Amino acid sequence: MAIKRVGILTAGGLAPCLSASIANLILEYTKEAPQVEIIFYRYGYAGVLLGDSFSIGGDMRMQAQRLLRFGGSAIGNSRVKLTNGKDCEKRGLIRRGEDPQIVAAEQLRRDCIDVLHTIGGDDTNSVAAQLSLYLQSNGYSMAVIGLPKTVDNDIVPIVQTLGADTAATEGARFFSNVVNECTTSPRMLIVHEIMGRHSGWLTYATARAYRRWLEKQEFLPSIGLDRRRWDIHGLYIPECPINFAEEIERLRHVMETVGNVNVFVSEGAGVDIILDEMRESGKEVPIDAFGHVKLDLINAGQWFGEHLSDGIGGQKLLVQKSGYFARSAPPNSFDLELIRETAKLAVFHGLRGQSGLVGKDEKCGEKMSLIDFARISGGRAFNANDSEFQRFLGEITAIGSIQ
Repeated sequence: MAIKRVGILTAGGLAPCLSASIANLILEYTKEAPQVEIIFYRYGYAGVLLGDSFSIGGDMRMQAQRLLRFGGSAIGNSRVKLTNGKDCEKRGLIRRGEDPQIVAAEQLRRDCIDVLHTIGGDDTNSVAAQLSLYLQSNGYSMAVIGLPKTVDNDIVPIVQTLGADTAATEGARFFSNVVNECTTSPRMLIVHEIMGRHSGWLTYATARAYRRWLEKQEFLPSIGLDRRRWDIHGLYIPECPINFAEEIERLRHVMETVGNVNVFVSEGAGVDIILDEMRESGKEVPIDAFGHVKLDLINAGQWFGEHLSDGIGGQKLLVQKSGYFARSAPPNSFDLELIRETAKLAVFHGLRGQSGLVGKDEKCGEKMSLIDFARISGGRAFNANDSEFQRFLGEITAIGSIQ
């Protein structure tokens, strides 16, 4: 079919790829099919439900590269679940009794969208695929091509999601400043909480990036500038069970030997234990519109800090979260190239009216491919048995170890 109008939206949480993905889609369409009109929906699916959209002219399209230097989403983001009618009604996005999926689909039909590009996680892209199927069943053909965004890097079967590498390097940069707080008082415990609901990939990648930075620094132990104080002494992710008794004993020795303790914690680590404690104490578990536990309110980092501090003899506890700092950054060179490659293939298939999620497919030799939406799912666990990860754990647990 002849492609005349393309829609673009970003949805879900931020990641260091959204504005750059928009830019690359604009530039690629302008290069390959300048006659195609591009429609942007403000604030993701909220804009679709409200019919809030805009397009840009030729001059502005040629200046799209300016977006490459910015984080966030220039067209706005939001978390809207189209299968949660009550939440959409509460937000004023639909009228009472309306089905948000039908409202969204009909808006796309009125806007004459031939191809919809959704930049988001598995929820974002799965919903878009459902919209396409609804429209097809009602006599309107619309292709949907997703670009995989999430700092957790947990979309099946995508090898590397857009923005995840940047989030790791930015999280490491964040901690390279925070770690200096270890000098503010004796027996300091610093907890660095990192995003990752189901997967520990980002926590490990951030810790690995931080230790690579650490290797390049020059220390002066004779006056207290001891690398061991600036290193990581514990790492906790959802995929690994935690024996608190053993960890407290080990970290107590680190505190005695090194003088302070630094630990990295995934926001999803130990959540089952935390939730059980909340329920037993009669506290309400906060749930979002997607049915997910609100991890920012659960505050895993604070919980870990409080449970560790007394046991290891900490005198001061500092909990810091790098999530918003890391996810809001502009993309690094690695992600810029990955975004460019992904957008190029997305436009190629968009102009042919084909649907799917574009990414490096782990089942096809990590080749950049258009992947059927039926194969897409979220929450992929990090492989904690990976030899490199196990070696990394061995290195950090050996710091100040009991002889």
